[in-house]
Amino acid sequence: MYDFQQWWQHLPQNISPVIFEIGGFKLQYYGLMYIVAFAITFFLVLYRLKRENRFEFTTDQIKDITTHLILGLIVGARLGYVLFYNFSYYIEHPLEIIVPFSFSNGITFTGISGMSYHGGLIGATFAALFYFNKTKLNWWSGVDLFVPVIPLGYTFGRLGNFINGELFGRVTTSAVGMYFPMAPAGQLRHPSQLYEAFFEGIFLFVILWSIRKIKIPNGAMLALYLIGYGIVRFFIEYFREPDAHLGFVLFSFSMGQILCLLMVATGILLYVYLWRRE
Repeated sequence: MYDFQQWWQHLPQNISPVIFEIGGFKLQYYGLMYIVAFAITFFLVLYRLKRENRFEFTTDQIKDITTHLILGLIVGARLGYVLFYNFSYYIEHPLEIIVPFSFSNGITFTGISGMSYHGGLIGATFAALFYFNKTKLNWWSGVDLFVPVIPLGYTFGRLGNFINGELFGRVTTSAVGMYFPMAPAGQLRHPSQLYEAFFEGIFLFVILWSIRKIKIPNGAMLALYLIGYGIVRFFIEYFREPDAHLGFVLFSFSMGQILCLLMVATGILLYVYLWRRE
């Protein structure tokens, strides 16, 4: 038992985020996880399209929608981090928003670090709205098709965070605690990335996938996703270490919790609107 506990607590320190390196090129698990997430989402949508008769989309349209979602997610996630989590810094260093270098003390290669889930959600939504408006396809039908499969893809993004040793949890004395190399003071911390991978990913996917065929207003899957994710993420934030430069934004709430409360409120209002409309 002691050996297992030691292995578990030091697991993050023994995982390399790099799969392989050739010259200056590095293939990292984090990037690979994003590819896996997009692929799973795409193929599950195609699976639904083939098995469920109520969706009138072609495979080419699904490819186009997925491309718009990916681009919107990446741009939105980056801009969301800038606006929600570090605006004061980036307003003074605007080039670092899109350039993978820091100019604070000379020129240092940093990569594009800092992505916001909530920004990614907003970006993906606007990108999809643009495509559906341009093609005159049924927006609410597209929402009901894509939304139930999205959480499963999100699971892999959080596993990428765990392998990277980033977004670690708060200090704990619990047996589930781990030592993260990037965490200060070398204390045991909650593996909050794994909590998120399970509850925001697998748990939410199982719920939405299970109810995808029940009679609810068209488009209501989006409302249920917003409510479900917002609630789950709100409580997991109590185990996740707030961003060092932000801390607690309002009372004992982190920025993530405030954004999640807005998600839940938006989801409730959207569901009421769709229910009344139908």
